[in-house]
Amino acid sequence: MSEDQPSLQRNVFGEPIELCSDAPLTGWFRDGCCNTDENDRGMHTVCAKVSDEFLNWLKEDGNDLITPHPEFGFPGLKAGDSWCVCAGSYARAIEAGVACKIYLSRTHIGTLQLIPIEKLKPFALDLS
Repeated sequence: MSEDQPSLQRNVFGEPIELCSDAPLTGWFRDGCCNTDENDRGMHTVCAKVSDEFLNWLKEDGNDLITPHPEFGFPGLKAGDSWCVCAGSYARAIEAGVACKIYLSRTHIGTLQLIPIEKLKPFALDLS
């Protein structure tokens, strides 16, 4: 992947992907977007507006996004933060009944390989 390729990546609607969060700075590339490439084994492609329930469930599932890790520049997340979460984790959260709200315009099209759009839509903050 070339350095400029992330700007060409698409959301679940096939449109250019929108910024998920720059405070805290998220994304596989730490570019604020849920861009991905073949090295992103976790598929950090779902732009989630995290809730306490989701964060606590995720921690129990083995991915602690609450605890700060300043050595990696990670402030820890709190309810209301937006973050690019792993598509597989989000799929499990849907099944567990703890999925938080998401932004489809900020979620990478690759997510649809794991989660059908029909399962994502009920959690979308950006559908009218």
